[in-house]
Amino acid sequence: MLGVSRNSVRRVIRGDDVPSPKQSKYEDHLEVVKELMSKCRGNLVRVQECLKEEHGVQIPYTSLTWMVRNYQLKKAPKKRTGQYVLNPGEEMQHDTSPYKIKLDNKKVTAQCAGLALAYSRRIYIQFYPRFTRFEAKVFLSNAFEYMQGVCPRCVVDNTSVIVSHGAGPDAIIAPEMEAFGRLYQVVFVPHRVKDPNRKARIERPFDYVFKNFLAGRSFSSWDDLNAQALSWCKEVANNKTKRSLGMSPDQAYLMEKHSLVPLPVHVPDVYRLEHRVVDSEAYVHVESNRYSVPEKLVGQRVEVYVFWKKIQVFAQNQKMAEHSRIYESKQSRITDPSHHPPVRKKNKGPCREEQLLTGNSRALDDYVAGLKKKCRGRGVQSLRKLLALKREYPEEAFNKAIQEALYYGMYNLARLEDMILNFIQGEFFDL
Repeated sequence: MLGVSRNSVRRVIRGDDVPSPKQSKYEDHLEVVKELMSKCRGNLVRVQECLKEEHGVQIPYTSLTWMVRNYQLKKAPKKRTGQYVLNPGEEMQHDTSPYKIKLDNKKVTAQCAGLALAYSRRIYIQFYPRFTRFEAKVFLSNAFEYMQGVCPRCVVDNTSVIVSHGAGPDAIIAPEMEAFGRLYQVVFVPHRVKDPNRKARIERPFDYVFKNFLAGRSFSSWDDLNAQALSWCKEVANNKTKRSLGMSPDQAYLMEKHSLVPLPVHVPDVYRLEHRVVDSEAYVHVESNRYSVPEKLVGQRVEVYVFWKKIQVFAQNQKMAEHSRIYESKQSRITDPSHHPPVRKKNKGPCREEQLLTGNSRALDDYVAGLKKKCRGRGVQSLRKLLALKREYPEEAFNKAIQEALYYGMYNLARLEDMILNFIQGEFFDL
């Protein structure tokens, strides 16, 4: 019945002492082995060599590994774990975890942010290209709205996104995040260092996200990814019966909902304020992308309000531009046609005035070519004035003046007009 040998039963009946388990004959050198383990950084091969070289003791490798396992020389003995008993509406937990996913057949690193109610285990997850304090406030505001209330305590890790400095009970929350928490009547509490079990209610679902949500799903964009994540939370994660609860998180949430702190009546949009100087092309640079503003703001300092879905540009307390925010790509450009009217293309080839002047006289052609060299650009204004002289005065006097001006290299059109008048004064005026 006991499943032991007859000899063992006879020994117990006779009252003989039960023999102690067999010990190793090398246990006398245990203290030396402990010292060498620290000296050799846990390398058992070096411990075996040092025992032989320094102490003249030769211990077989299998006996050495048995001593390490039996006396736990490498790993500290495991301690008994406890359990956190949390009441409805008492605590919620927040954490992030990176994943490698494919977006539109491109592999990217996505930061998965999650929030869980500690009592009902109801979770909410979203994915972001990066996770700064701006993304943290955007995520938490959406998560609080999804939960339709908050718990007064939110356990977080010691990341610099929420913690300004320090760690654990001595951590100082960043003023920006502390002010955000006051809006919702939430206090952020970092757990002790190397104690992730303190927020196990949100740590455990990350493995579920990896094995259930990300497995076998494809995503075309960040918006598609987050839309599927929200649908998965509603239809799968929060609808599945949990063994520890005996019900689904959504059913347990119905018992917890009345204990949550209600949301504020008015919640302002989360934004980040940045100051920029408009570049020479009338664009402002935000997060490696460029957004157009009216041309009159070139070189001026403007205020840029970065929201999650849009970007607004203000100058002198007036909104000058608004664009959809780009967060899926870099080095992109958004241009509002009303900000940048089409630039006049440079005219190529001879102007209309030059075409009317040339082709009739070789002297006039040479004079037009010399006049253009003296002018900037195509010399349209000077050629227009020369064409007016040609139309206004007699052709013979005009041609004589052109030949004489070309001979002396004179391209002052006012003096050219005086020369024309000198040639015609005897014909039209009785002086």
